[in-house]
Amino acid sequence: MVCKCITATTYGINAYLVEAEIDVINSLPNISIVGLPDNAVSEAKERIRSAIKNSGFSFPKGRVVINLAPADIKKEGTNFDLPMAVGILLEEGLLDEKATENNAFIGELSLDGSLRAVNGILPLVSELQNQNIKTVFVPKENAKEAALVQGINVIGIEHLGDIVRHFTESPITPTFVDIEEYFEHSGEEYLYDFKEVKGQEKAKKALEIAAAGGHNLLMTGSPGSGKTLMAKCFPSILPPLELSEAFELTRIYSVSGLLTADKPLITQRPFRPVHHTASATGIIGGGTNPKPGEITLAHRGVLFLDEMVEFPRNVLETLRQPLEDGEIVISRSKYSIKYPAKFMLIGAMNPCPCGFLGDKEKHCTCSETQIQRYQSRLSGPLLDRIDLIINVPRLKTEELINTKESEPSAQIRKRVIKARKMQAERYKNDGILTNSELSNKLIKKYCELSNKSLEMMQTAAKIYQLSGRKYNRILKLARTIADLDGSEKISETHISQAIQYK
Repeated sequence: MVCKCITATTYGINAYLVEAEIDVINSLPNISIVGLPDNAVSEAKERIRSAIKNSGFSFPKGRVVINLAPADIKKEGTNFDLPMAVGILLEEGLLDEKATENNAFIGELSLDGSLRAVNGILPLVSELQNQNIKTVFVPKENAKEAALVQGINVIGIEHLGDIVRHFTESPITPTFVDIEEYFEHSGEEYLYDFKEVKGQEKAKKALEIAAAGGHNLLMTGSPGSGKTLMAKCFPSILPPLELSEAFELTRIYSVSGLLTADKPLITQRPFRPVHHTASATGIIGGGTNPKPGEITLAHRGVLFLDEMVEFPRNVLETLRQPLEDGEIVISRSKYSIKYPAKFMLIGAMNPCPCGFLGDKEKHCTCSETQIQRYQSRLSGPLLDRIDLIINVPRLKTEELINTKESEPSAQIRKRVIKARKMQAERYKNDGILTNSELSNKLIKKYCELSNKSLEMMQTAAKIYQLSGRKYNRILKLARTIADLDGSEKISETHISQAIQYK
């Protein structure tokens, strides 16, 4: 008799159902796993045999054939250990097949029968719930994360024997979590606060606009002007995550193996600082076993590139498509995986190789050729996708020794949240959250200009030779500036301010 056991596996940050079919043939003792398993799945035969025997259960004396269906899709990971072992227990009559109907099993087995945590539990359990599975058995370390999915019973187990005892002796109590409790404790103190940043009021205003509308920003200035510090302060003025955003982020971090057992839900917007030695694969994602890259880990948050011009040209150019589309597609010969990448890009760079071009106190020692070559490392198409470009000058002596605290991040954050709420209400039927996501069609709808404002934009387009993309980005920026002012109409003042950040 063929026994069947339900499980699931991840594909990108999504998942699909897998059925483990187990049959025992009257032949020489052996275990065969078919259904396009990778090495980790194929090696499970040794873990399963030892785990079942060391748990005190009998193992079939014939040949065990395990098929992972659908058989035309490659299976990866160690989460198939538990369902294959449970299928063998069903074959041995240690479990009743009817009792395990509408149950799914996920987990990696140790040789002694204990269970280890696996990655991607949230998308796996979400898919099982969508397929009307009533109960899922997962390693105890993954139970809280799995319990974030409503509408399915989550049983956290520590040992293979716990499953047999659950069905034959005493049922294990399902795991429950209070999602609101995680959000209540998400208001932790930020390490960096804008009250510690002296001067730089123009730069702070630009960062406030960027946070309010989800815009990309590039800071250029001499070493020691505070660019990196302000970038580190930036998360402290971002609005809190919505529940849907938190679940989306948690799916990404779950697949990447970056969640902890005590904090299974991401409640803070990510801030991902990347060093210029990072590879294109590390930033974009992919690899032999595809994983999300830094741009996906920064989804709904910030990707910070310090010393941006030091990054290899090919790495910077790979950012163009995700900056425009809000997603990244990893294409291979046999498959294609799509990862979300709606992030804010914050870049920082010096104006020239020595760093002192335009500095009033230190003289620049670079030649014009060196300066041009240095600045040309950022291509025109990439700069077209950056909404705000600001100069951050070095502080004057009187500003440096000033002991007065600047405006705290909490005050700036209130204004940002107010502007974001206006956008959420405005775009509630359009499927977007911020002004930076406006399409050309929605720009025409929500960024109407008066005759004077239109004339100002036309003049700017001629003077600065604006591309169509840059023209629309100025309109989106003006829309955000108007929102910070609490205005539904975009005035000439808002347009003028937006043009200054070109």
